[in-house]
Amino acid sequence: MAYQLKTKETDSSVIEFIEKVDSLKKREDAYLLLDLFTEATGYKPKMWGSSIIGFGAYHYKYESGHEGDAPLVGFSPRKAKISLYFATGDPNREAMLKNFGKHTTGKACVYINKVADIDTDVLKDMIRQSVSYLKENHTVI
Repeated sequence: MAYQLKTKETDSSVIEFIEKVDSLKKREDAYLLLDLFTEATGYKPKMWGSSIIGFGAYHYKYESGHEGDAPLVGFSPRKAKISLYFATGDPNREAMLKNFGKHTTGKACVYINKVADIDTDVLKDMIRQSVSYLKENHTVI
C-alpha cells in the first residue's frame, strides 16, 4: 500500500483557522506571523492539513523513493508552542538561529512561545533563506 501524505494543501480558510485559536495572544501572534511570512515570501497563505499555514510549495523526492509536496515555509499556532516550519538540510539555519531569540528546535521545526521572544528581522531572513535554499534544491510548484 502506498504511503499517503497527511499534510496536503487544502481550500480551508486561513483566517477562519486563526479565528478558532483559543488563546487571544496566540491568535494575535498568528496574525503577526501571517503578515511577516506573507511579506517575506510574496506568497499567499494556504492551509496545509488542518493546522499548518503554508506559503508556496515544492516537490520533494527522497532516495527511498518517498515523494510529495510541502509548503516552502509555514507556521502553526499550536496549544503548547508556535511551530515554525523551515527547510530541512539548510546549512545556514543553525548560524541564523544564534541571533533568533528564545526557541527550541526539532528536525524541521523551530518552536517559540510567542513572537515577542524572537527577533522578527532574523525570522524574515530565515524565511527568505529557507525559500531560497528550497528553490535551489527542489522543484517549486
